[in-house]
Amino acid sequence: MYKTEIKNMDLGQLAKSGQCFRMRLAAEMEHGGIWSAAAGGRYVEVMQDGSHFLFSCEEDEFEGGWRTYFDMDTDYEAVKRSVDPEDEYLQAAMAFGGGVRILRQDLWEMIVTFLISQNNNIPRIRNSVDALCARFGEKKTGIGLVLDLEGCVKTVEKTYDPFPEAGAVAAGGLEGLAGLGLGYRDKYIWTMAEKCSGPDGTKWLDDLRAADYHTAHGMLTAEFGIGRKVADCVCLFGLHHVEAFPVDTHVKQIVNTYYPGGFPLERYRGYAGILQQYMFYYKLNDK
Repeated sequence: MYKTEIKNMDLGQLAKSGQCFRMRLAAEMEHGGIWSAAAGGRYVEVMQDGSHFLFSCEEDEFEGGWRTYFDMDTDYEAVKRSVDPEDEYLQAAMAFGGGVRILRQDLWEMIVTFLISQNNNIPRIRNSVDALCARFGEKKTGIGLVLDLEGCVKTVEKTYDPFPEAGAVAAGGLEGLAGLGLGYRDKYIWTMAEKCSGPDGTKWLDDLRAADYHTAHGMLTAEFGIGRKVADCVCLFGLHHVEAFPVDTHVKQIVNTYYPGGFPLERYRGYAGILQQYMFYYKLNDK
């Protein structure tokens, strides 16, 4: 196990931020909880108590993978300080969802999950992603956390379904995607699975990773089923182009209501996507 302190991160907020669909509350606790995350063929469980985190993995695995995944090297405090103090909506959004950050997620997984996200809601997206992983992913084991009867934390082996490889989804054909709640999106996913399979698919994904934001956006929108919003989501969450500013119906409502002259993208050039996540989370979860 590995203990560390992380400011500006809340796993509960991340799980409801609409950017990741495989983070789950494994156990609820008085001051936080134990959360599970599966990403990049790895699995971890994390206990949060305020700004203190206990990871089920050892330090070398944290430094070699999860540190990057949770975007530990971005100064979120500096991002917050840069926001216009007169912008009441954005200040309120940051205060409400200040534990949201931009995770560094797997590109292929983000392409698929945001194709699923079209005209959809978070619970249904989660269900479809889980069903896809259960059908095509090859089960693996990871290390989780449990509390014993005396309240001590121990590690325990857990079984999980990793996100499937593109080749496995492509080989299943359209019929293999039936019954997963995908609707019309199944043909988009199967087409992209074929696109991302084999050496040519690996090269295309590598070219996407190497491209700048505008080039990557154009490469994505050239593909079947990917519009501007999905491309921006993939750029933001799968390529970490934090200048991307996805606009869905929620963000459009925010901009129309609070920024009738348009959101000040120029002021926040290079990291507007981080601020978009604060606003999006606030809009979805403030009751």
